Amino acid sequence: MAGGLQRGGRGSAETRSARKMAAEESRAPPAPPLYTRGASQSAPPAARRPAAPPSGARPHRTPRAPLPAPRSPPPPWACWRCRPGCAPSCWTWRAPPPPSPSSSFVSAWAYFRAEGAVCRQETLFPYVRDNVGAYLRAHWEEEECQRDVGLLRKQAQEDAGLEGAVPIPVESGNGDEELERVIQAVVDNVLWQMALDRKSTALKQLQGHIWRAAYTTGQVKGEVFEDVVPAIRKWREAGMKVYIYSSGSVEAQKLLFGYSTEGDILELFDGHFDTKIGPKVESESYRRIAASIGCATNNILFLTDVPREANAAEEADTHVAVVIRPGNAGLTDDEKSYYSLISSFTELFLPSST
Repeated sequence: MAGGLQRGGRGSAETRSARKMAAEESRAPPAPPLYTRGASQSAPPAARRPAAPPSGARPHRTPRAPLPAPRSPPPPWACWRCRPGCAPSCWTWRAPPPPSPSSSFVSAWAYFRAEGAVCRQETLFPYVRDNVGAYLRAHWEEEECQRDVGLLRKQAQEDAGLEGAVPIPVESGNGDEELERVIQAVVDNVLWQMALDRKSTALKQLQGHIWRAAYTTGQVKGEVFEDVVPAIRKWREAGMKVYIYSSGSVEAQKLLFGYSTEGDILELFDGHFDTKIGPKVESESYRRIAASIGCATNNILFLTDVPREANAAEEADTHVAVVIRPGNAGLTDDEKSYYSLISSFTELFLPSST
């Protein structure tokens, strides 16, 4: 063994030991550990050991994080969005939330579907069905009525391929008999659209003008549910803004709330939207409204009685509650279990605006 080492030029054991000691002395010492594992471990010389861990240094071992506390069972008023438990800022709580310093929104907005959620539908739409012919005959020569008929005729052309669609011929001025045929075609077209619950701008514009005539003569009033006005006043006092988004035209909305059973309550609303902003069954419409009023969609609550509208609003990350009112269409079992349901605005606890 010794001879082999000598032939390899490594020298004697003493020589190797001396060389090893010289190499160790010339080599920089390894950095000492920041934290020792026990008192028995020999510490490096004081000159080489930092008095404290340098700023930003990471220890060799990260302390174990404490285990999370077990989750409590969901409260009985938890909503579909926050299951298995409501978030502190959830709009759809049906009972006051526990005190929390972070339980309010920086800003908050609410908007509603007017018909079915805020007011009764039993009076307004039957009035149109019963009086559309009389209104057209009384106002046919007026420019506004002719614009309404022109929009309906254009809509009828677009609907030509639909089953049951009613075309509206162009009047040629060949006497009263022809005029009556044109008016009857308009009436039939309106009734066809209403039977299908169409939301066309042409239909809603004519409906609004028919209602205006009825409101101004006192023949109808907007029947607002009794819980609506007190709730909205309370929300506005808390700093919230309230808007109406309805398939009815903006003009029709203002007439409804200007001639309501609660008097003129237009002051309760910060703005109005109709289908000109987009169809109520498309999520992009709700994003446009949010952008228009300068609010994030997740800071908005939308109240409606129509599940398709609720679904579109939800896709836009808007909070939703479905309102159950007398005369509204029924819901399926799946819809009842999925959406937050209320029968009165008093069932909503809305976080205050700061």
